[in-house]
Amino acid sequence: MTSPPVSKRATRDPWLDNIKMTLVTVVVVGHVVTLVPGSDRNNQVYDFIYFWHIPAFVLVTGYLSRSFQWSPKKFWALFTTVVVPYCIFEFLMATFRTEVGGEALRDPLFLNPHWPMWYLAAVFLWRLATPVLVRHWLMLPASVLLSLLFGSLTAEWTWWLDLHRAVGLLPFFVLGLHLRGPDMDKLRGRVAPAVGALALVGLFLLAGHADEWISSARWLWYADPYEELGVGFSDGAWIRFRVMLIGAVGALSVISLVPRGRSFWSDMGAASLVVYLCHGFFVRGVEFAGIDRFTSAGDWTIWPMMAGAVCVAMLLATPQVADKLTWLVDPIGAVRRARDRS
Repeated sequence: MTSPPVSKRATRDPWLDNIKMTLVTVVVVGHVVTLVPGSDRNNQVYDFIYFWHIPAFVLVTGYLSRSFQWSPKKFWALFTTVVVPYCIFEFLMATFRTEVGGEALRDPLFLNPHWPMWYLAAVFLWRLATPVLVRHWLMLPASVLLSLLFGSLTAEWTWWLDLHRAVGLLPFFVLGLHLRGPDMDKLRGRVAPAVGALALVGLFLLAGHADEWISSARWLWYADPYEELGVGFSDGAWIRFRVMLIGAVGALSVISLVPRGRSFWSDMGAASLVVYLCHGFFVRGVEFAGIDRFTSAGDWTIWPMMAGAVCVAMLLATPQVADKLTWLVDPIGAVRRARDRS
């Protein structure tokens, strides 16, 4: 989901923009929930969100990447909309965490992405592989197999550019690549939302029992090898495969429930990359400010925290804010669009 934040809104598909805004808002909510003390209900909410929100985000990224080709024009677009923002925000986030939060910088800058920059590193790798991955539907089962196998690797190079997460989530990107217009039309139909709603209710109930079959919520991040999660290859692959199926069901279910029509939400969806790259400073900022003094008041604090996360996402996505932050998120594109208007 790396389209320019603000341009030619009238020509955009409002459904896709609604999906993008919905998913990036849930990303902010998911990160805020990590600041709330654990309890049975809070853990259930967390697991439910992480069952599907990252897979859905990656699936839509794949769907929007179908036209990528190995051409100078596409490589330039990849550089300006992914590589440049990655370098800018990787530096800014690392600086913010060390200078404001007083954290020690343990991982190499740029080589091992600092939260949440893993997504741009993964998009770079996924897009480079797109012309191969989009060739045949057999790439989907192949990507599943690769994800399951990669989880057994522990070599140092597998941490570079967050490869564990990029390869672990690859099947969702490939699924998005192979979705076509008729497939998406089925998700827009009358039956799909009812089925999707029922599926999400089932996943929420399942999230209440997640600790019975996964030892840690880290399984839902696709970021760690099986060995670090305390299991061998066979058990790890079986757990990841089940998590993957849950992610696919949840992702498609949520997409089917997103409104189709144009609204203020659609216009905000054009700024999804702004929200994604900038929200981390809000989340880390309240953490460094000592938000735990509030959240320790009780389990109920999860609800105002989630409401605040939605407000942050909406604030960042308003045209008045997003238009200004675009100069930081997509500086080269912002200069080009300014020249076109002049």
